[in-house]
Amino acid sequence: MHETVLNTIKCWCMREPIRDKSRLEHMLQAIKRVEDFTKGRTQEELISDVLRLHATVYNIQIIGEAVYRLSTEFKESHTETPWALIEKMRHVLVHDYYRINNDVLWSVITEDLPPLKLQIEAYLTN
Repeated sequence: MHETVLNTIKCWCMREPIRDKSRLEHMLQAIKRVEDFTKGRTQEELISDVLRLHATVYNIQIIGEAVYRLSTEFKESHTETPWALIEKMRHVLVHDYYRINNDVLWSVITEDLPPLKLQIEAYLTN
């Protein structure tokens, strides 16, 4: 591979405390997109709108990927957030996409993302 490409990949994969803020910002942006995509809709309406459903799932994947890339130090200093569960949700959506449970997905959207959003906003202000 070309050296520039390798350096870009190496930089992209880094987990450094200095990058934690931008990861948290990515998570917050993705949560806001999920809110926009699902606002005023029922679970059935979301499931039947394939484009909206896929956009929602994609943004939940972004949240999980951003969590995966947070530094270990950050995650260990903020144990009130279920980081491992968020990462696992991302793995299910990416690798076991054919087994996505719509009830679980809806629960994540309606019950798990609102408190996560508040936690992330608090992390970003501190």
